[in-house]
Amino acid sequence: MTRTEKLLAELIALPSVNPAFLPARHPLAGERRVADFLAATAAKAGLEVELQPVSPGRANLIARLLPRNRILQTILLAPHLDTVVANPTQFIPQRKNGRLYGRGACDTKGSAAAMLGALGELARGRTRPLETEIVFAGLIDEENAQAGSRALVAAGFKADLAIVGEPTRLQVVTAHKGSLWLDLATRGRAAHGATPQLGRNAVHEMARIVEVLETDYAARLSQRRHRLLGAGTVNVGKISGGTQPNIVPDHCLIAIDRRTLPGETEASVRREITALLRAHGLAAKIFSAKLAPALPLDTDARQPLVRRFLHSARQPQPVGVDYFCDAAVLAAGGIPSVVFGPGNIAQAHTTDEWISLAELERGKGLLVRFLGSLP
Repeated sequence: MTRTEKLLAELIALPSVNPAFLPARHPLAGERRVADFLAATAAKAGLEVELQPVSPGRANLIARLLPRNRILQTILLAPHLDTVVANPTQFIPQRKNGRLYGRGACDTKGSAAAMLGALGELARGRTRPLETEIVFAGLIDEENAQAGSRALVAAGFKADLAIVGEPTRLQVVTAHKGSLWLDLATRGRAAHGATPQLGRNAVHEMARIVEVLETDYAARLSQRRHRLLGAGTVNVGKISGGTQPNIVPDHCLIAIDRRTLPGETEASVRREITALLRAHGLAAKIFSAKLAPALPLDTDARQPLVRRFLHSARQPQPVGVDYFCDAAVLAAGGIPSVVFGPGNIAQAHTTDEWISLAELERGKGLLVRFLGSLP
């Protein structure tokens, strides 16, 4: 068993389910166990370690590999420590057919193991950069509201490049879609179910809105395309309305997921939905359902450090992904950001989440090659 595999197995065995998905004070909730374990591991490797408090009982782990000389530039390695919910057996790492199974294996404890493993190798070897500081930031809360990356930015942290750990199959990603959640509400007039003509059915009104969103609006979105991301999308994921069958419903609510492209904002999306509904003789009140903005990412691949990383990865051109992650938060805070890590997003959040051990080792090796080449 390699150092990296052993580290990942130990991380999987430490539950770190995002507290937002569990009842209060649940024993499996929170990133504290993983952060403390990684802090001890980093300190043993000779890295400077600190915990950045974010909320009660939750903190980002910051571990620094200082250069031999003065600091001329900083590279940030930023996986997240939280996971989605799991059954108890998913916290028992299982090795089978060249894969390691368990919650967080690819999303994103695999990235954490590869990144911290690469730092440890640099610290133990002779390839520590002369003038480049490398910072590992194990971030909390990515799966919910990205409180960890938002706190890092708010504290004024700066870097010349952030490599955000997510399962990209070791492809360098410079663009991802934004995630905009909106609630749409219709109001009607209640009446007895035996005399529906005396009321106004809010569910019926909403049904017409759902039809417009899933057909006309989706078709319009498919015509606007980004070079790496393709088209934006809309999904009506939830609907609720009325109280009981014999009452004409006077209210209805839907929740939609709108995946946005660079250049789109919540304000622009709300305007276009409002205008589209008006053109169909429909209306709804629109509310934001996100705790904080989840913007798209579009990093210029011509930036020198991005070009250098692409070259180390032997990748002629960057790629884009559909999902949102911490990279956009860091980029909005002034840190040029890319996404990179072992594993496939298709395995993330599944009941049999796994990562290829060969890919895990390749990811660590690629990071060592890139980081070790820096001045």
